[in-house]
Formats: sequence, structure tokens, C-alpha cells
Amino acid sequence: MTGGEAGRLMRLATVAAVASALVLLGLKTWAYFATHSVALLSSLADSALDLMASGLNFMAVRFSLTPADEQHRFGHGKAEPLSALGQATFVAGSGVLIVVEAISRFSAPVVVPNSGLGIAVSVASIVVTLALVSFQRFVVKRTGSLAITADSLHYTGDILLNGSVIAALVLSSLSNFPWADPVFGIGISLFILVNAARIARHAVAALMDMELPEAERQQILAIAGQHPKVRHVHELRTRSSGAQKFIQMHLVLDHTLSLLDAHRIADDVEKAVEAAFPGADIIIHEDPEGVAEFHPPVGGAFH
Repeated sequence: MTGGEAGRLMRLATVAAVASALVLLGLKTWAYFATHSVALLSSLADSALDLMASGLNFMAVRFSLTPADEQHRFGHGKAEPLSALGQATFVAGSGVLIVVEAISRFSAPVVVPNSGLGIAVSVASIVVTLALVSFQRFVVKRTGSLAITADSLHYTGDILLNGSVIAALVLSSLSNFPWADPVFGIGISLFILVNAARIARHAVAALMDMELPEAERQQILAIAGQHPKVRHVHELRTRSSGAQKFIQMHLVLDHTLSLLDAHRIADDVEKAVEAAFPGADIIIHEDPEGVAEFHPPVGGAFH
């Protein structure tokens, strides 16, 4: 997939997320004022924060896709994990507020009125969210976008959240169990907080230039090592910035090769790696066999 196609999909995913959040926020606001359910309030608060997070994502993805310039020669991809970190903050905040509201209901439990309306709205929310998450997962599979991944994570949590709201409303109204509403509200909040932690962990890993997954690193090593003139591959360093991958490695070559031949071999390896990782920024250094060289990363060494 070309960078232009990936960018188009990522932009479309952010538009779909904002549109879905607006629809769900309107439905849940109407349903909450008709039912006053704390479980539904938790879902409403989550949708409000979904809208803010998806709005932030909308802007961050567009900024991350801005081409590299003189001041940002590696591009603007770090806007994606920054956006994801902001989303984690929004999601965690909603979880804490809902816990506070739910605890207050234990001292004065109430049976939820108009529970049928709340159930209908929650079912509609599940349908809309399922459609959105399916599209987001398709985009993530094609682009590897961290910002869209974060958005998809908390919308996936919304599916369980809305299912829990339905269970709370049914138990509260049909089983005369008024505490079901705050109990489920707290359970939903804890799930929201877990999602926030997952999003934050992925975002921090990207901001700290964590290596690509080990399977991808092994794939790169295997591709480079397949060239018949490559004696050894070492000092592989990888990272990602938004949808952009950065790959650096050293190739050990016969010391009798000319500079031109070594350059051609490096070009062949670069093309092979780029075929497996389209759009990756690849830097290859050629080492003559028998010459010991090691270039430790800034601030220390690894083994």
C-alpha cells in the first residue's frame, strides 16, 4: 500500500469515528434524561469523551501525515502517539467520574424508569460501534496506525460497555434489584480504566522509540541475510513514528569488493526489505569482513 492510500484510509477512519461519536452522544443524551440510569450515564460520559478523543485524533492524524520539512526531517508521525496518550487521559477521566457517581447511588438506590428506551438505545449503540470498529480494524491492518489503533481499542470497550448497560437496565427494572445499576456502572468504569492503561502503554512505547515487534525484526534479518553476497547482518535498529517505519542495519561483505559493488548489494537488500515494509525509511551501512566495528546507541550499549 502506498503512503497516499494509507493516508486516505486513516483520514476516512477519523471522519467515521467523529460521525459515530456524534450520533451516539445524541442518542444517549436523550435516553439518559428519560431514564436517569447511572449505567447509561457512564455510557453517555464515555461517548462524550469518545467525541473529544476522536476529534483530537482527527487533527493529530492529519498533522502526522504532513510531509517532512526542514524542521522535522523525520516527519510528524509522533503526533499519533501523542494523540493516543491524550485519548488515554480522556478515557481514564471518564472512568473515575463514573465511579464517583456510581458510589453515590449505593446510599440512595433507585429503580431505573423507562428502561426499555435505554435498552433500545444501547442496542443501537452496539450496532453503530460494531460497524465503526470493523472499519477501524481494517484500516489498522492496512496502515498500522497507532492513533487509529487507540481509537479502535476504546470503541471496542464501548461494545462491552453498552452490553453491560443493557444487563444493568434489565436487572434494575425486571428483577427489582436497584443496586444493579451502580454495580454495573462501577464494573464498566473499571473496564474503561483498563483500556486507558492499554492505550497509554502503546503510546509511551512509540514515543520512546521502542523496537518493532520481534517477528518483524526477524523478518528483516532473514530478508537481508538471503542475499548471496551478505556474510552477516548486525546492529539492526528499528522504530516507528506514526505509520512510518525506520530501519537501520549493518551488512558484513567481502572486504575485496569495490565500493560500487558494495553499494549495489546494499541497494538490492534495501529494495527487498522495502518490498516487505512499503514506505519504510531504510539506512544500510556496509562493513568489510574482518574489520571489527560497533556503534553503540546514544547513551549506552546493548547486547
